[in-house]
Amino acid sequence: MIYDAVIVGKGPAGITCAIYLKRYGYNVLVIGKDGGALEGASLIENYYGIKQISGKDLVKFGIEQAISLGIEVLTDEVINIDKEVNFKVTTARGLYEGKTLVLACGTSRNRYPLADKYEGVSYCATCDGFFYRKKRIALIGNSLYMLHELEVLANMCKDITVFTDGLELEVKLPEGVKVVSDKIINVDGDTHIKAIVTKSGRYEIDGCFIARGKASGFTLAKHLGLGLSDNALRVDDKLMTNISGLFACGDVTGGLLQVSKAVGEGANCAKSISDYLKNK
Repeated sequence: MIYDAVIVGKGPAGITCAIYLKRYGYNVLVIGKDGGALEGASLIENYYGIKQISGKDLVKFGIEQAISLGIEVLTDEVINIDKEVNFKVTTARGLYEGKTLVLACGTSRNRYPLADKYEGVSYCATCDGFFYRKKRIALIGNSLYMLHELEVLANMCKDITVFTDGLELEVKLPEGVKVVSDKIINVDGDTHIKAIVTKSGRYEIDGCFIARGKASGFTLAKHLGLGLSDNALRVDDKLMTNISGLFACGDVTGGLLQVSKAVGEGANCAKSISDYLKNK
């Protein structure tokens, strides 16, 4: 099935966008691993019409509302997005295709401040793997997203060590891949990263790729070549990115990181997608 819109993110922005698109008569799929940062909010007191509610409940009620309207909402992790004639979204459990795509997956939460101050640190294997051919590479992560980045890097780099940073490995790695499971104590270098230090020793490297947790909106954006500005996705007044048919709304576009802003952008995004599909 080819959906009219595939929405990545099931927080307020993504769910609102889906509800409006459904009411416009479009076939919509929402994919998200969780409700994002909002689920961690213990109490919300500044959302219109609701005196008090937890972030977890607000996310839950929004998803239930979408499902009651017949919207398909999947709990799954998006690990890659490609653009051909349509958008193809690869998740941990499947492949989905949409005429348009919406990134509503919140702000980046997989940064690694310990290494960010150095050159030679990347959050995108597709973007930067080419520069580390025949060099010693560290890949930090333990999940399916890390495995995807490893598969990209393996086509270009032959000396790769996976560092789980003390976490249990969640996936099976290809035979022969080196793994260090100790907690990372320090990252060394001058202006460029030189080594990763764990309890078991010091590991000299030429570059480091970060793939902790799940792929954030910014990671997916870099893979697609989307424009970024001030740690946010760059969109026009229709909430469309520099790739035709690819829209973004909510925290991922920056600005005021509030539920009210996310809901408003979700509604506006749906209207823009409707206009786009009609013109196409």
